[in-house]
Amino acid sequence: MSFTLAIVGRPNVGKSTLFNRLVGRKLALVDDQPGVTRDLREGDARLFDLRFTVIDTAGLEEVTDDSLQGRMRRLTERAVEMADISLFVIDGRVGVTPSDEVFADILRKKSARVILGVNKAEGSAGDSGAIEAWSLGLGEPVRMSAEHGEGMDDLYRLLRPLVDEFAEREAENTPEVEVDLPEELGEDEIDETAHRPTAKKPLQIAVIGRPNAGKSTLINKIIGEDRLLTGPEPGITRDAISVRSDWFGTPVRIFDTAGMRKKARVTEKLEKLSVADGLRAVRFAEVVVVLLDVEIPFEVQDLRIADFAETEGRAVVVAVNKWDLEDEKQEKLAELKEMFERLLPQLRGAPLITVSAKTGRGLDRLHDAIRRAHDIWNKRITTARLNTWLGAMTEAHPPPAPGGHRIKLRYMTQVKARPPGFVIMCSRPDEMPESYKRYLVNGLRDHFEMPGTPIRIMFRSQSAKNPFKDKKFHTPSRLRKHTEGGWKNKD
Repeated sequence: MSFTLAIVGRPNVGKSTLFNRLVGRKLALVDDQPGVTRDLREGDARLFDLRFTVIDTAGLEEVTDDSLQGRMRRLTERAVEMADISLFVIDGRVGVTPSDEVFADILRKKSARVILGVNKAEGSAGDSGAIEAWSLGLGEPVRMSAEHGEGMDDLYRLLRPLVDEFAEREAENTPEVEVDLPEELGEDEIDETAHRPTAKKPLQIAVIGRPNAGKSTLINKIIGEDRLLTGPEPGITRDAISVRSDWFGTPVRIFDTAGMRKKARVTEKLEKLSVADGLRAVRFAEVVVVLLDVEIPFEVQDLRIADFAETEGRAVVVAVNKWDLEDEKQEKLAELKEMFERLLPQLRGAPLITVSAKTGRGLDRLHDAIRRAHDIWNKRITTARLNTWLGAMTEAHPPPAPGGHRIKLRYMTQVKARPPGFVIMCSRPDEMPESYKRYLVNGLRDHFEMPGTPIRIMFRSQSAKNPFKDKKFHTPSRLRKHTEGGWKNKD
């Protein structure tokens, strides 16, 4: 039985540290300053034999307006309503504060299942806080230390009976359904659909760009709900948050990343952690959407971000946001295409899509472009077709001849996909110039219809190795006579 546990509490009480402890990985950013977490982050948690979903939330603030803190609070309250169980965490060293009392009263009204956790309660320093926690009226408090892993057995003891109750309730409400399993598919069919997204293996998409480009707003529009925190302030997103959705029938997992500024401007430790978290999300993704602002497109930082995605070998789709604000759309689109071809030649042929995250215009075209980029990224070509193409390419433009000896390309094969990678066996691969390599890459893009996706070509030597080299043999006397003066007739 799986259930959802929301970790809530004031800022800097150790919610993200506890989240990382339950999921077994350092997914959430942790820092000494309060208010690091802003969005809802979900993870697959494990506590002994329990398997459940845990939600890390923003710190609760006594603010109800439309400020950033007010929007963070509403997002946290929504997580409480979504979750089956709420784990209310207080700081054992600070004790119960007036804010804790206010939030405890709110939780009693909103959630039927609340567990009170006293974090940072290791040693005698947390004794007074653990005793004060009884005054909140939420039952027996659980003393724990998220950093050192103490108190996890007590938390398990309180969760176990609740889980059993959920399992009995689900069994009563679940009808019995007979399912007819289809016959096994042939190998050819399995190979053809191996890369297609499924509910278990959704299409992994990362949305990256500069601060305030509209990444979170775009993802909210895609999934159809205000799941991510948005607003006019730049740099709201800090963690690389992933959300799952069914987008036009395609199971997807979308990563929202922090805005990436120039490296010289990133001085604070927290922003460095946020950028590193976003770069890690790019490495986990299959398709990267580089989101630009139509008012200031293709700045230096945009080019660096797009180049990083290509260097990491990810399929790239460039999306220009805030298209609803543009008046001269045809002229602007022609200008964008010209700048794209000129400034990003390594992504030649990659799709350039105009969208409006606010109105949702262009999301259907963005979905189709992502699916096509994903198909190309997984494309495989037979060796026979590759060698026929290679012969035509070398006949049209023969390889160079450094030192008067022409490099011979013997044969070619594809060794991997995601992205497509090829090996060409040739003589003297170390002397192959980059210009001829680009000629072959561009030819692959055009002939096999692989625009935009990164293509890797490796050259390897296939010299005929003499198996008798470096071996010593005894020379017979008859052979020595032949080498000294020719054969002598002894008849």
